[in-house]
Amino acid sequence: MTDASAPAELLRVANLHAFYGESHILHGIDFVVNRGEVVTLLGRNGAGRTTTLRAILGLTGTREGSILINGRETIGMATHAIAHLGVGYCPEERGIFASLSAEENLLLPPAVASGGMSVDEIYAMFPNLYERRASPGMRLSGGEQQMLAIARILRTGAKLLLLDEISEGLAPVIVQTLSRVIRTLKERGYTIVIVEQNFRFVAPLADRHYVVEHGRIVEAVTMAELDEKMHKLHVLLGI
Repeated sequence: MTDASAPAELLRVANLHAFYGESHILHGIDFVVNRGEVVTLLGRNGAGRTTTLRAILGLTGTREGSILINGRETIGMATHAIAHLGVGYCPEERGIFASLSAEENLLLPPAVASGGMSVDEIYAMFPNLYERRASPGMRLSGGEQQMLAIARILRTGAKLLLLDEISEGLAPVIVQTLSRVIRTLKERGYTIVIVEQNFRFVAPLADRHYVVEHGRIVEAVTMAELDEKMHKLHVLLGI
């Protein structure tokens, strides 16, 4: 459950510009994520969605603008300091260590905040990982690797989760499992920002969708507005 006394707003990104070297990728991104929400960043490849997640964590070259996490300005902070504000990042490439067992991968990241899930809680949420806990990372299927990548950040105590293309290339049954996991995490008070191409996967999960185009937010759609704005989303996303 979320803390009723805490401010509703957990993440505010305002006029965010980000650069890789001389390449100007984000051109004034603005969006808000409230505590306990699931929010998506939708858009075509190259729109700047992944760069937005990376910029929140300070993983891009240069950042300009404002990124408030729990009311604290983080634009000048180092990545490790941002993580210790309770931010977890699941990159598209997953980052599983091939020679370590699934459980060793799970235990590897340090805690960034109190209140992380126990290993037993994680195995209850991901029974496949319990069955495969002794298997090396290289022997895990793509779906098992994705589950492990998510599970790993739940142990750290992070409550703001940045998830990048978690359904990509996975079988429908695994995508359904991930959908159940997202719902469970929302019920437990986690705040989740998802970059995703699979609109069918995230449409029923998200409180709000932001469409990114050429490094800017060009549309915001709440769950209540989804039906009336579906045609516009189809045009913007080419779905």
